[in-house]
Amino acid sequence: MHIHILGICGTFMGGLAALAREAGHRVTGCDAGVYPPMSDQLRALGIELIEGYGADQLALKPDMFVVGNVVSRARLADGTPKFPLMEAILDAGAPYTSGPQWLAEHVLQGRHVLAVAGTHGKTTTTSMLAWILECAGLAPGFLVGGVPMNFGVSARLGAPVRPLAGPGPLATAPLFVIEADEYDTAFFDKRSKFVHYRPRTAVLNNLEFDHADIFDDLGQIERQFHHLVRTVPPSGRVVVNGLEESLARVLHAGCWSGVANFGTAVSDFGAQGEPHDFEVLQRGRTVARVQWTLTGVHNQLNALAAIAAAEHVGVTPAQAAEALARFENVKRRMELRGMVRGIAVYDDFAHHPTALRTTLDGLRRRVGPKGEGRGRILAVFEPRSNTMKLGTMKAQLPWALEPADLAFCHTAGLDWDAAAALAPMGARAQTAGDLPTLVGQIRAAVQPGDHIVCMSNGSFGGVHAQLLAELSKQ
Repeated sequence: MHIHILGICGTFMGGLAALAREAGHRVTGCDAGVYPPMSDQLRALGIELIEGYGADQLALKPDMFVVGNVVSRARLADGTPKFPLMEAILDAGAPYTSGPQWLAEHVLQGRHVLAVAGTHGKTTTTSMLAWILECAGLAPGFLVGGVPMNFGVSARLGAPVRPLAGPGPLATAPLFVIEADEYDTAFFDKRSKFVHYRPRTAVLNNLEFDHADIFDDLGQIERQFHHLVRTVPPSGRVVVNGLEESLARVLHAGCWSGVANFGTAVSDFGAQGEPHDFEVLQRGRTVARVQWTLTGVHNQLNALAAIAAAEHVGVTPAQAAEALARFENVKRRMELRGMVRGIAVYDDFAHHPTALRTTLDGLRRRVGPKGEGRGRILAVFEPRSNTMKLGTMKAQLPWALEPADLAFCHTAGLDWDAAAALAPMGARAQTAGDLPTLVGQIRAAVQPGDHIVCMSNGSFGGVHAQLLAELSKQ
């Protein structure tokens, strides 16, 4: 069939496009913003990309329009539709569906789905789990909201039949690992995306307030997570972070499947040791050891979640730990973009205050305490997510940035005063309304041996390349 995807360059919709193309469908798509790594991946697959949402695309006459949640019925200041193609689809009575619905009907049906949900760490944990299953010879399919460097693509169908039979009612069903987002499905379907996936293994990695543009409070998000729990079958497993009170409330509302918890001293799966080198404990007994290049307690917890999920489909913790030793993380997760005169420039996807904090904490543990002459951390960030643009969590920014020596905030497009929010940091924080000014501030402050961490859930205007170019001139 021919599908035309609206919002194709988003990480989820781009991955869906890759899966549809691999399955033999003709795929075209449109978007208003195109930037790597997704644009590169789509072009490499031979998928035609159209800039914008012009109504003339109705003439393509696909079998189905697949609509991303970026699309709405919004109108511009002059009263014209922001997404004229969607208006034309509705007027013509053309067939349309959401991305999660199309995926559920055309890809996930008949598979053992392992879904990874959580406010933070979904992409990394999904990538870890897919890599563990791959190393175990299970050839999983996957859809990740990023590009796992072990695979080089964000999505693939995987083996049509599970190469090695596992436990449970679907012992020979192919495996599919998916990043399970709680954000809403589409303008016409306000349920969270993950309720469409019907997993047999569901990871609840953590849960904090986020997405202030669609949720009023944490309780509303907890309710959506419980909707996901309701879909897990009796023979399934819910893997839950035992450190999270919010997730305890979710399970208290009702759970009808097996539960494996992780993270605490009395959990089914725990850890003993430093995040880069730790023993894996299964109900208090050492069963494996993880030695890898990743840092941060958050990644240690991500690893435990992936190990617990993999064990549900027959992979031992020892096998999982061996795979994690060769795990290369995901693009834009503390990805080293370059070094100039001993100054390292990293790219990271962090955008929620807790994610900013855990990212910086992980690097701080690696480079050593402040003031010990082992290099400073310069945090460069833009509050770009819908939640951060609203200013809902601005008061948490000084806490989030505390592990850094200096902080630089790009304030373009904000309706709130970032300088006032960062005032508790004093001279350690600077703000700039445009990238040239921001780069200039960093260039004036940076010293040899520093670590510059650029954090955004967008392209950040190519600030990494600009910084490396400017530093090369000094």
